[in-house]
Amino acid sequence: MLTESLVMSRQAFEAGTGWELKPEGACKGDVCIPLLDPPEGDTVDVASLAGQMGLPLVADEKHAIWSVGPDAVDSRTLISAEAPAIRLPGLDGNMFELASLRGQKVLMVAWSPY
Repeated sequence: MLTESLVMSRQAFEAGTGWELKPEGACKGDVCIPLLDPPEGDTVDVASLAGQMGLPLVADEKHAIWSVGPDAVDSRTLISAEAPAIRLPGLDGNMFELASLRGQKVLMVAWSPY
């Protein structure tokens, strides 16, 4: 999730990360992470939650933007190997959706000249 502020509404955090904030902790599906300092009210401190949940938080101070994620159980194991919705133009110019390959093994290669 990308954000321009480390303070956001609970609803925006839940929508952006997929984690539901409950009294028992942060939950996604069958996985719940207990929170030592659960947020109260309608706003959340993203840095505090990321720290409590073991989610990486990366800052681009020049552009005042932060990135949270991906989900991890022990900071090394992903909860899911499901790729995000990716839609890019193919070599023929037609749009291609990665989701069209769901259920198949996929090797993704990324390259950049810099």
